[in-house]
Amino acid sequence: MFLRAHALLSRRLDEELRAEQGMSLAEYDALFQLAAARGGRLRMNQLADRVLLSRSGITRLVDRLVADGLVSRCQCSSDARGAEAVLTDDGLGRIRRARATHLRGVEQYFIDALSADERAKLGQSLGTVVGRLGCDPAEDHPAERAADPHTTQAHPV
Repeated sequence: MFLRAHALLSRRLDEELRAEQGMSLAEYDALFQLAAARGGRLRMNQLADRVLLSRSGITRLVDRLVADGLVSRCQCSSDARGAEAVLTDDGLGRIRRARATHLRGVEQYFIDALSADERAKLGQSLGTVVGRLGCDPAEDHPAERAADPHTTQAHPV
């Protein structure tokens, strides 16, 4: 049931972003991750990890975003062998415009479908899963926190 719910929700969010904003959910996610990152920049491998794409997949996605003027690619200042994706002003404007569409879908298809108690239990359960996979569930994830429309934290975009 988890895979089906994930696939249906992702598909619906992707369809709405494409129809209303002309961008895919993966493009939205990449721009969002960059907007949430310090200085609007991430190394390509960090971006791939956050967007859950392979390195070749993130390279193709960033290539499209660069071609659209939403992201630039530059040499990493701390390691000349690495490359960073950097959010442009146009990219920041684009993610700001798309945010309402995405958050409306998250609220309509996910948040509103669950009671407050169910959301709390789900958050706790997902934290347990993250912990079992070797990650610290208490680790600060500003993009995830900012994606929750009911959070008290300021949204980066």
